[in-house]
Amino acid sequence: MRGVYLFRSLLGAALMVTGLAVAPATAHARTGPAGGDRLPGAAVPAPASPPRYRRVCPQPPEPDRAACQAMVRTDLPRLRSLSPHANPPGYGPQDIGSAYDLPRRAGEGRTVAIVGAFDYPSAESDLAVYRAQFHLPPCTTAHGCFRKVNAAGPTPLPDSGWALESALDIQAVSAACPDCRILLVQAATSGLADLFDAVDVAHGLGAKFISMSWGVPEAPGETIFDHHFNFPGIAWVASSGDAGYPNLIYPAASPYVTAAGGTTLVRREHSHDWDDELHNKGRGWSESAWSNGGSGCSRFEPKPAFQHDPDCPRRTVADISALGDPATGFAVYDTFGSFGQGWQVLGGTSLSAPLVAAMYALAGNPAPGTYPNSYPYARPWAFNDITTGSNGSCGGSYLCTAVKGYDGPTGIGTPHGVTGLRSRTW
Repeated sequence: MRGVYLFRSLLGAALMVTGLAVAPATAHARTGPAGGDRLPGAAVPAPASPPRYRRVCPQPPEPDRAACQAMVRTDLPRLRSLSPHANPPGYGPQDIGSAYDLPRRAGEGRTVAIVGAFDYPSAESDLAVYRAQFHLPPCTTAHGCFRKVNAAGPTPLPDSGWALESALDIQAVSAACPDCRILLVQAATSGLADLFDAVDVAHGLGAKFISMSWGVPEAPGETIFDHHFNFPGIAWVASSGDAGYPNLIYPAASPYVTAAGGTTLVRREHSHDWDDELHNKGRGWSESAWSNGGSGCSRFEPKPAFQHDPDCPRRTVADISALGDPATGFAVYDTFGSFGQGWQVLGGTSLSAPLVAAMYALAGNPAPGTYPNSYPYARPWAFNDITTGSNGSCGGSYLCTAVKGYDGPTGIGTPHGVTGLRSRTW
């Protein structure tokens, strides 16, 4: 606890100097999900006007409180219900599986933990609707598939924004790994002390894949919290942030955590250009760096041994990436609070993190004594190399511009299957 108060004072001073970057509420128009029913796997029409979206959890004024990194589309109607054979707006499980070439049946018996804040009262019932709509097997408490735990004991107060964040997280895990078990660990508040308690509970309950879609701006003193993640054999994954370059957040900046960057994901027709097909592995999708995804060079965290990029002497973010742009976002069902009016479309690196955590689970349990955030660097050929897009102004540097090979916004790239998320011992 003393460390949290120290961090609060140091972070407050840092924010007074640097200011807090806030992601814009609008984005350039891109091809992506729009309203209306569609068949599974069908192309999604481009929006008629530039998509609009906003943060689900505004950055709190207290520097020791975290913000979730989800963004919700505000230009699409929320759909209270759908016919059984209709897909909601936004990408769903078939799209995620197709885009990242994920195995159809894997992950059974493995648990992906989601660490969030406050209570999400309708978590299990909303998850049941989501999975039924996409014809996924049930995942309930009775089946031993879903479990909700309150880290501090008593049920926390509910919060609309964090509930929608948790809905996004558990449904993203379902989309990427339908056979995975899901553990939702709810912190009492969004304060760092409570969130780190929830992190410890998730680890203590045996989860080997733990997703954290929240963060605070980097500040002196953050390294005192790295011990929460310094556990070999655990795949810790955190959102890289939604404020572009160079606005890093913690815990994504920790050298023990996989920092998940965000991409814009668009379905496309196969090209007749051989070089283009070879580069995209014939996947039928194209990706670029999302303009708001977080990346940059840490001011405080040491550089992990597996990172060798030349222009950052310390930890570089991100490590890998996945869908994050809300303009090409993900279908979510939520019935709680001010956001809870059914189906809507979300994105942000809050989406990237649980997708990547679930993909780690698909790949198999991490090897004892190894750090899973190092795995992608050993097999870069097992990722889609993202070479277009930027998330800020850095003179064309790889720290904010997608380039061939490693770059800040997308890291090693996005998973092409799950081989790159396995230890070399496989």
